[in-house]
Amino acid sequence: MEQLLRNVFLFLSKNKLFTKLAKSYGLKFGAKNVVAGEKIDDAVKIIQKLNEEGKVVTIDHLGEFIDSKEEARASALECIEAIRAIADNGLDAQMSLKLTSMGLDISEEIVLENMYKILDVGASNNVFVTIDMEDYERCQQTIDIFKHLKNDYENIGTVLQSYLYRTMGDIKDLNYLSPNLRLVKGAYKESAEVAFPDKKDVDENYKKIIKTHLQNGNYTAIATHDDNMVDYTKQLEKQLSLDRGQFEFQMLYGFRKELQKQLVEEGYTVRVYVPYGDDWYGYFMRRLAERPANIAFVLKGLFKK
Repeated sequence: MEQLLRNVFLFLSKNKLFTKLAKSYGLKFGAKNVVAGEKIDDAVKIIQKLNEEGKVVTIDHLGEFIDSKEEARASALECIEAIRAIADNGLDAQMSLKLTSMGLDISEEIVLENMYKILDVGASNNVFVTIDMEDYERCQQTIDIFKHLKNDYENIGTVLQSYLYRTMGDIKDLNYLSPNLRLVKGAYKESAEVAFPDKKDVDENYKKIIKTHLQNGNYTAIATHDDNMVDYTKQLEKQLSLDRGQFEFQMLYGFRKELQKQLVEEGYTVRVYVPYGDDWYGYFMRRLAERPANIAFVLKGLFKK
């Protein structure tokens, strides 16, 4: 049943008609519990509160199915506006973005044009930018663009997914750049030809890439809501005598609030992934696909006064 629900929500996440309908309908059906509003001003208020709670943030202006250069440039301008809002409001926050929202499905030329603008503004405002990883089809392109940009910018990182067979190779391949990486399990539906079909294998590979990246001395963001992975990272901290300045935990806005609070109290860096924007549908569906508990969480929020 769990796998069936996952497949259904992942299928729905790619539906362009539902995406357009969701934009016009607004943050309904529980999405407001996991998306920080439609405008940057809404997100700023959320980030201020999270900072007051001792948490740091990465902010994401949601965007999917970009079909034109004009849309891609508009998305880039939203990111630039968000970076300036971070600086102007003195927020402890970074920026996350997807290359498809920068025009990846149109041309690499438009992606690089947009990324140069964003990274220039990020560098001048001391704001770090993470390139989110998307589905397998776009994985190599994303890594190639990251490598290209990393040659010119320090304020950039990317994401690797443990459910892909290739990821340990990518960890080794990128090591020469001393990259700042967010490590995740993965939230897209992929073929068994390219991804581990069994959760236990995904989890085992997750542990391997976390340990390898930390042993290489690189900054590591462990993005997980899984208690076992949090405990595993704490064990590695002792085993490898890690400085806590070398890693952080990342969790999604609206999820595992008590665990976030606990980790902050224990002295760990906790970064909350805060999405905002009217193009929330695909993101929301993938969150529901990740685990059945997320569905119960959203339904609870939907009927809460």
